[in-house]
Amino acid sequence: MPLPLAPQDDTAGAPEVLDRREGPHGEVVLRRHGELLQIVANGCFLMDTSDGRSERLLVDAALAALDTRPDPRVLIGGLGVGFSLAHAAADPRWGGITVVERERAIIDWHRDGPLSPLSATALADPRTRVLTADLVSYVNETSDTYDALCLDIDNGPDWTVTDGNENLYGAVGLANCARVLRPGGVLAVWSARPSTEFEGCLRNAGFRQVRTEEVPVARGVPDVVHLALRPG
Repeated sequence: MPLPLAPQDDTAGAPEVLDRREGPHGEVVLRRHGELLQIVANGCFLMDTSDGRSERLLVDAALAALDTRPDPRVLIGGLGVGFSLAHAAADPRWGGITVVERERAIIDWHRDGPLSPLSATALADPRTRVLTADLVSYVNETSDTYDALCLDIDNGPDWTVTDGNENLYGAVGLANCARVLRPGGVLAVWSARPSTEFEGCLRNAGFRQVRTEEVPVARGVPDVVHLALRPG
């Protein structure tokens, strides 16, 4: 279930639609509201450029869990407004950065559109590659392996944006995540709220050192990152 549209800031006036596309999963809109850029899918707010702390924690917590592993490779699920990619590319310790994004429009907005100032440096980094693909299908089918999976395609394991994404957080999806991870690799999943049920699913799937890190927000329940290691 996606988040409702974000409350409007009356001082910024009405949002300005910068682009509107029909994608494989419905309508995707990029709009400007004051100084913020916002992505809306099928009438529901997904993300904006207001903060980025939780997206950066997603990447940092994954790298910290890998300790001193040399040149680790990370898969970032969801390009969004580019916070996770930009933060990963700014850290020379990552040996390779792959982003999987299913919406071609979002990739275009980063390559030569309004979001390019946020990600131009990261996209030009030789370690970076961006794949246009559905993350769930990619994880189910790829033969590539990674040291870290940083997933931010939903509002959380209990709050998916589209039907079918929930399969990623169940037994089969987590088994595929473990298959894609190298031994001792880390799975990091962003969520708008904590999920004790998902923590249990991770343990049942054989992951170890399962924990949840909180990111305080201005109001409401903190954002969280669920973390777990594949057994070595």
